[in-house]
Amino acid sequence: MRRILVTNDDGIYAPGLRAAVRSVEDLGEVVVVAPSGQRSGVGRSVSVFEPLRMAEVSLDGRRAYAVSGTPTDSVILGIFVVMKGELPDLAVSGINVGENISTDTVTTSGTIGAAIEAASYGVPAIAASIQVADQGDKFDNNHSVEYRFDTAINILRRVAIRVLERGMPAGVDILNINLPLNATDDTEIVVTRLARKIFRTAVEERRDPRGRPYYWIGGDLICGEREGTDVRAVYQEGKISVTPLTIDSTARVEFAEVLDLVENI
Repeated sequence: MRRILVTNDDGIYAPGLRAAVRSVEDLGEVVVVAPSGQRSGVGRSVSVFEPLRMAEVSLDGRRAYAVSGTPTDSVILGIFVVMKGELPDLAVSGINVGENISTDTVTTSGTIGAAIEAASYGVPAIAASIQVADQGDKFDNNHSVEYRFDTAINILRRVAIRVLERGMPAGVDILNINLPLNATDDTEIVVTRLARKIFRTAVEERRDPRGRPYYWIGGDLICGEREGTDVRAVYQEGKISVTPLTIDSTARVEFAEVLDLVENI
C-alpha cells in the first residue's frame, strides 16, 4: 500500500491540514505529522539546538502526531520515527492559508520548507496553498473569513493521483500549487515560474510602554509581474498556479563566466 506523509506549517489543528488529509485519505496509508502550533515563515529551519517532543493526538478520529518544532522537524520525525525510516511514496504540505508565490515566500515558507525536506530524500512532494483574504487574517485566531477548501481538495487530489501513478516530470522535485481566493473547479490551471518579488519590504518602528523601540517587518504587495509568473496568474488573472520547483539551487550559467570572476584573486 502506498504511504503518504501529510504536514503543514499552520499547525496540527489547522482546517487546511484536515482538508489536505481528506484529499488523499483514500489513496493509501496516510501519516499525519505537523507542528503543534503556528510555524509560518520559518522556511526549512531545523531544531538542532533544542530537543523535540512529539505527542499523539486525535484528528477527526484519525491518529496524528504533533511536533514541538518546525515543519521540517515534522517531516524528519515523521519519516525517521513514525515511519521508522521507510520513505513515503508522496509528501503533501498544506493546505496553507496564505499563498506561497514568488521567491519572497517560497524561500521563507514553512509549507515549502517541509516539501523541500521531503524532496531531499527523493520523495515526490506537493505544496498547496490558497490565497489569504487579508494579510493579517492568517495569524488571527478569530478569522473574519471562513475559508472553503473544496476546490483545493479536488485539485490536490487529482494531482496526487497522477504523481503517484506517473511520478514527477524529470528535474522536478516539488509541485507548488496556489489557488486564488475564489477559485472553483472550473478555474483555469496554468504552469508558471516564480516571480522575483511579491513584497516591497518595509520596516515599521514602534515603541513599547517603556519607550523602547521594537520593529514589524512588512510591506506592500507588488502585483505588476510579467506574464507567466505565479504572482500574475493568481493576483492579476485569477488562475490556479502550479509551479514546478527543484531543490537544486545552482544557477544556470556558464561556469567559465563565474571562473572569470574568481580566478587569480
